[in-house]
Amino acid sequence: MTEPGPANDPIDDLADRVAALMPRAKADLAELVRIPSVADARQFPPEHCLRAAEWVAAAFAEAGLEDVRLAATPDGSHAVLGHRPAPPGAPTVLLYSHYDVQPPLDDSAWQSPPFELTERDGRWYGRGTADCKGNIVMHLTALRALGDDIPVGLKLVVEGSEEQGTGGLEAYVPDHADELRADALLICDTGNAAVGIPTATTVLRGLANVVVTVSTLAGDLHSGMFGGPAPDALAALIRMLDSLRDTDGTTRVNGLDNDGIWPGIGYDEQQFRADAGVLDGVGLLGSGSVADRLWARPAVTVLGIDCPPVVGSAAAVPATARARVSLRVPPGTDAAAAADALAAHLRAAAPWGARVEVEREGTGSAFRASTDGPAYAALDRAVRDAYGKPVSFLGQGGSIPLCNVLAGTFPDAELILMGVEEPRCLIHAPNESVEPSEIERMAHAEALFLRYYAADHGQPSDGAASSSADYC
Repeated sequence: MTEPGPANDPIDDLADRVAALMPRAKADLAELVRIPSVADARQFPPEHCLRAAEWVAAAFAEAGLEDVRLAATPDGSHAVLGHRPAPPGAPTVLLYSHYDVQPPLDDSAWQSPPFELTERDGRWYGRGTADCKGNIVMHLTALRALGDDIPVGLKLVVEGSEEQGTGGLEAYVPDHADELRADALLICDTGNAAVGIPTATTVLRGLANVVVTVSTLAGDLHSGMFGGPAPDALAALIRMLDSLRDTDGTTRVNGLDNDGIWPGIGYDEQQFRADAGVLDGVGLLGSGSVADRLWARPAVTVLGIDCPPVVGSAAAVPATARARVSLRVPPGTDAAAAADALAAHLRAAAPWGARVEVEREGTGSAFRASTDGPAYAALDRAVRDAYGKPVSFLGQGGSIPLCNVLAGTFPDAELILMGVEEPRCLIHAPNESVEPSEIERMAHAEALFLRYYAADHGQPSDGAASSSADYC
C-alpha cells in the first residue's frame, strides 16, 4: 500500500511528511546495510547481492511502482527495474542507484561492525550507508512522501555491479533502451559538496586501469649469493611507478596533458585537507589549484602491489612483481588513448631491460553535463525550498561510466548527478557513514523536483540553474 497524500499538499506539509518518514528510512537502511552485498564472489557469496536486489524490488513495488522485476545483465549481476506510467502530457523521470557495495576492507579499522547500522554522534555508520544504499532510501522516502500524488512517469533502475566495474548495466542499456527511456535521469550516486550545500555534479573524470607485471629472473635468488648484480624485479617496478610523478607529486604520463586548468570556482585547500584527512605536516601532491588537480588533470594512483609481504619474507631477490595502477582522466581526454599512454609510459620506464607485461582493465570516459534545461531549473527551485540555497555545481574525481552510456543512448535527456554522499561520508573507506539530515533534505528536494519538473515541463528554462555559483 502506498501512503496517500492530498493532491495539493503545501510545501511545508511535504517537508513534514518526509520528516515523519525518517524512522522508517533508518529502519530500511539498517535492513539494507545488514545485507553484505559485495559484488565480488571471491570475497562474498553472490546470494547476498541477490537478496539485496530482492529487497529493493519489494520496497519499490510497495512504494507504488509497477512491474518491478530483476533483470539479468551481461556480467551476471541483476538490475532492479520498474516503472509507473506518466499522467497525460507529463514527463518521465528515471531514478538510478546501486545496491552493491565496496568490501569492508580492514574490519579492525571499523569502530562498529561494517554491516550493522550504528548511530554515533548523530551520523549513521555502516558499509553502504551513503554509497549507495542511502540514495536508495532517499528515493523511497521521496516517493512515500508523495504517496499517490506522483505527477510524472517513473522509470527505475538499481544495479548490482557498479562497484566492481564490470559494466553489466552499461552493456544492458543500449539493447533495452525503451525500458529506461526518460526525459530526465536522476543518477543518484554522488552528493553534496558539504552537509547543507545542495550540489549537482556536472563533471566526472574518466578511468583507465592497468596491471603491470615486471620479470627479471627465472626465479627468486638468495640475496646473499646473488644480491647486487642480480636484477631485482621489485626495485624495477618501484622505479617505473615513481616515474609517473614529478618530485612535487604531479602526475606525469608521457603523451597526456598534465597541466589542465579548472574553469570554475575552486576548492579551498584547507577544506580539502580536512575533507581528505591529510595528516598535519604532510603536503598535498602536485601544483596548481586543488580543483585543477582534482577535475582538470590526470591523476595516477597505485592501487595495489603484489610482492613478498614483510611477515614471512625471505632473504631473496624477487624475480617478479606486479602492480595495479589507476589513472583518472579529465573531460577532453579519451580514456582509451589515456590507457595506451599509461601502458607505453610504463614500458618505456622499465630499467635494466626488465620484461614488462601490461594488462589493460576496463576504461570509462569522462563526463560533462549540460545544465541549462528545464530539469536543472526545476532542481534549483526544489533545493531552494528544501535547503534555502540555490543548487551548486562541482566536479568530481570519481568515474561513472554509465553516464556516458546513458547520454549516448538518450541524447535528448537531461542527466542530473546528485545524492546524499558528502566528504565526511568516507565512501569506500572504513567507517563509512551518512548524515541523516542529508537523506531527509535530499528526499524532500527530490519530491519537490518531481512536482516542479512536471509543472514546468516543456516551458523554456529561465537559466536559474545555470547561473548558480559553483561550490567546491
